[in-house]
Amino acid sequence: MRILQITAGAAGMYCGSCTRDNALARELLRRGHDVTLQPVYTPTRPDEPNVSRDRILFGGISVYLQQHVPLFRKTPWIVDRLWDSPRVIRALAGRAVSTDARLLGDLTISMLQGDRGVLRKEFEKLVDWIAAEPLPDVIDLPNSLLISLADPLKRAFGRPVCCTLQGEELFLDTLLPQYRERAIGLVREQVRVVDRFIAVSDYCARFMSRYLSIPPDTISVVPLGINLEGYGRKPEAQGPQPFTVGYFARVAPEKGLHVLADAYVRLRRRSAGIPMRLEAAGYLARDGRPYLASVRRTLDEAGLGAEFTYHGEVDRNGKLAFLRGLDVLSVPATYDEPKGMFLLEAMASGVPVVQPRRGSFTEIVERTGGGLLVDADPEALADGLHRIATTPELGAALADRGFAGVRACYTIAQSVDRLLEVYKGVGGHL
Repeated sequence: MRILQITAGAAGMYCGSCTRDNALARELLRRGHDVTLQPVYTPTRPDEPNVSRDRILFGGISVYLQQHVPLFRKTPWIVDRLWDSPRVIRALAGRAVSTDARLLGDLTISMLQGDRGVLRKEFEKLVDWIAAEPLPDVIDLPNSLLISLADPLKRAFGRPVCCTLQGEELFLDTLLPQYRERAIGLVREQVRVVDRFIAVSDYCARFMSRYLSIPPDTISVVPLGINLEGYGRKPEAQGPQPFTVGYFARVAPEKGLHVLADAYVRLRRRSAGIPMRLEAAGYLARDGRPYLASVRRTLDEAGLGAEFTYHGEVDRNGKLAFLRGLDVLSVPATYDEPKGMFLLEAMASGVPVVQPRRGSFTEIVERTGGGLLVDADPEALADGLHRIATTPELGAALADRGFAGVRACYTIAQSVDRLLEVYKGVGGHL
């Protein structure tokens, strides 16, 4: 089967969505399918071998210049390649190329206007590039923020178009009010063009159906899956070790590290005799440093600052080592998370989780049996962590169930099996 899979870069950071896209493409390629994984905006940065094309379409610098300087809407395509170079985009990622929704309202609207808007040249480039390639059997868009690609691609090539739903509401809800409603309206207007929507969880399917007015019968669920290579249980400890609470996600308020820090302070009040540590790892943007400093202050003021370590952004090997060093993981996101990849990664390492009962967390924990679900507040979170810290047999049982549950329900092979069923259903040829 020939598949064109679009994927969106995230300005140089490890990104859960592009990691998912890359893992699916790798497994499809392993099975002999002809897959083109094409980045837009910036190069992607998964923590596994990257199988995406080196060329960038809708280069982040190019679209920014065209949005703000009308002259660049008329420059020759060959000139645009100077700033569409992956090397140039990587060098400027995080500076000239922002992913902050508060700053990207106009550009979001322009993208959603498609080839009717100021970025028309970029849509023409896309169609021209695909026309020069072997035509795909199916085209897959990475999120609904790129839904405007569907109509010009279907008009030009007559191929079915799928669109993945994987958490873009967090970006849309951060837009300034004057942009948010217009952006959601533009997405809703184009829902009819898409042949099939693909949600990454049952929760995501239900929520996005309401949020974007997508008919429920046009959404298929393809659960997340991970490549289990390298995942293994925590080695036997040599002598007494502190009970280690872990956090592995982007360090940002919406992911809830401050909630976990508050819960950790409460946990330590109940368990003063048990040596403990709080360990965190994950991407930290420059503008997130004051947030991390506030988390440190919370722990310092409770006399627990020496028990906290932030390990920074880690690569795949660093991730596997970090997870194996934990006794429990918790990422108490303050919104209804549609994915929860970090839960699968922890449980695949034999680490139980304690999570608020919300979003996709509920179905992942219930399906695997690998953790505790609690109310979404620091006190309830501290209760759950305390149960595992003081009941080793509970922690071991949850670890065993999670370890087996991920392998039974959430492998990348299982995700690709389901994805191929969806492609076949929209007319792709197996």
